[in-house]
Amino acid sequence: MAEVTLRNIRKAYGDVQVIKGVDLEIKDREFAVFVGPSGCGKSTLLRMIAGLEEITDGELSIGGRRVNDLSPSERGISMVFQTYALYPHMTVRENMGFSLKLAKLPKAEIKQKVDEAARILKLEPLLDRKPKALSGGQRQRVAIGRAIVRNPQVFLFDEPLSNLDAALRVQMRIEIARMHSDFDATMIYVTHDQVEAMTMADKIVVLRDGIVEQVGSPLELYHHPGNRFVASFIGSPTMNFLETEIQAIESGSVTVGLPGGSRIKVPVEGEGHTPGEKVTLGVRPEHMVEGGGADGEIRASVLVVERLGGSTFTHAEVEGNEVITAALEGNSEVKMRDQVLLGIKADTCHLFGSDGIAFKQIERHPLADIARAAPAAH
Repeated sequence: MAEVTLRNIRKAYGDVQVIKGVDLEIKDREFAVFVGPSGCGKSTLLRMIAGLEEITDGELSIGGRRVNDLSPSERGISMVFQTYALYPHMTVRENMGFSLKLAKLPKAEIKQKVDEAARILKLEPLLDRKPKALSGGQRQRVAIGRAIVRNPQVFLFDEPLSNLDAALRVQMRIEIARMHSDFDATMIYVTHDQVEAMTMADKIVVLRDGIVEQVGSPLELYHHPGNRFVASFIGSPTMNFLETEIQAIESGSVTVGLPGGSRIKVPVEGEGHTPGEKVTLGVRPEHMVEGGGADGEIRASVLVVERLGGSTFTHAEVEGNEVITAALEGNSEVKMRDQVLLGIKADTCHLFGSDGIAFKQIERHPLADIARAAPAAH
């Protein structure tokens, strides 16, 4: 078993608290992704799991064994870094087998492990090359192969794709996801790119300022963000936020105003809130419909149009000078300076209080029967 458990993990540099009491359980064979903005503590947390950063307080266990005081080599982990860190004077074979050579494994066993990793990563034709003769994607595969040969309990990835171009990032995402399936291994992956998190993870851990904001599957966090920060971070393009106020509260719904004077009745629980209260309405760009005809409508003036073929992103200004983004059909004929009518379906909307916490949703999404991930207490 290779579950990873963190109990009240803290990290401080002098008086500066960087990780502020993280409780987390990553199951055996799970692919967990730590995501958040720069400086949120995700790489520090990963390095604490790896044993590269000392834990100030709390308890860390891997496979049921407390590892706080164990060296990295004793923890049963392998780590892939943002930089490839390959030895330039060694061949691919020598780079991949170097840690096994240091461990004094027999040459035949080293060769067998390297050959198997090379087969999995399609590196067999490159085994006799040196790093300077490899592309960026090939170098990253060698770095992953170096981790594979050690047969670790847990794979750790620290932003491994950030140095690759867009096309290679997509290719490597697929390869890492396939590797997870083939190895049936526990993996922890750090990225600032929420697209990587959404496409690869079984479980996403959203961090901000050393605190876990929310934990859940990609679609749990997409459909049921616990607060405005998570809602803004998960989903691309980011969610639109419109400042408004509560106009009416009924059983199972809260009515709020829209720019231009119309209203929309959002299916959320209004308990604990009052009419006149300032709130934020959240609407994802992909849930806006050109031409209106939905539960609520907004008129907007188009500022910029981005045509991507399959979809058209329209950035438009609404009353109050707020700018919103709508993801329209790819063949939309909307142009700059057009006046457009955008429809909003109430059951795709989110409401957030002045504290940023989401109103409790009435069950309505396709994943409504999945237990929601609760946001961490602040």
